[in-house]
Amino acid sequence: MDYLLIVLVTFISGVLGTGLGGFIGAVLRRNSNKIISVLLSFAGGVMLAVVCFDLMEQPLEMMKAGLLPSYTPIVVVLAVVVGYCAVYFLNKVIDSRADRLRLRSDKLISSNLYTAGLVMMIAITLHNLPEGVVIGASYAMEDDLTANLFSGAGFIMAIVIGLHNIPEGMAVSVPLISGGMGKVKAVLLTALSGLPTVLGALLGYALGNINAITLTVSLGFASGAMLYVIFGELLPDAVIMWRNKLSAFSIFVGLLIGFLLVSY
Repeated sequence: MDYLLIVLVTFISGVLGTGLGGFIGAVLRRNSNKIISVLLSFAGGVMLAVVCFDLMEQPLEMMKAGLLPSYTPIVVVLAVVVGYCAVYFLNKVIDSRADRLRLRSDKLISSNLYTAGLVMMIAITLHNLPEGVVIGASYAMEDDLTANLFSGAGFIMAIVIGLHNIPEGMAVSVPLISGGMGKVKAVLLTALSGLPTVLGALLGYALGNINAITLTVSLGFASGAMLYVIFGELLPDAVIMWRNKLSAFSIFVGLLIGFLLVSY
């Protein structure tokens, strides 16, 4: 039953979130850099609060309660580094493949918008796997998943990642449609790129429920993955899209709201 609930939540966050972005991109055929910049900054602030005030704090609380050994902080730090590096190197592989594909497309076709959309879809598909692990590991902290399905760090992460997926979906569907793909097909492909979120969530939840150590490692890995997404993608992209103090203020607001959400 718990796994079905995880599938339901992450399907909404990953598939429907990305699909909604694809639909918006298909309807508008353009995006607002200012709106997306503020949205990305706000999502980054909320994610940062959840990581620092909940995911990384939970193992320390368990250590203080005598459930984990005194070297737990070291395990957390190592797991965070592994999670950060894993997503970093994943990005490097994606970027290198994308550059080769774009180079080939320049030689084969006059417009590479279609190819750019496919490259973006592949990149987002791979990114969604560790993002799903974050949701699953966050839910693994809950003693009663059914009672806490719509509260706590897992639910917050599902919402924030869902919001984060909207501009990503737009970034996929707009070039696909501009490159000649039909709107319905482009939206469906965009939504399907969110499916790895479900697989990642099941993996994170399963590992987190083995024992206290695997939960600690899962939370640390998820934290590292999210920290890379925040500092390596969300915030730099937000600044590039709109260099304005309002984006920085959105990070501040997101951080405070995230803190309040994980405190209750």
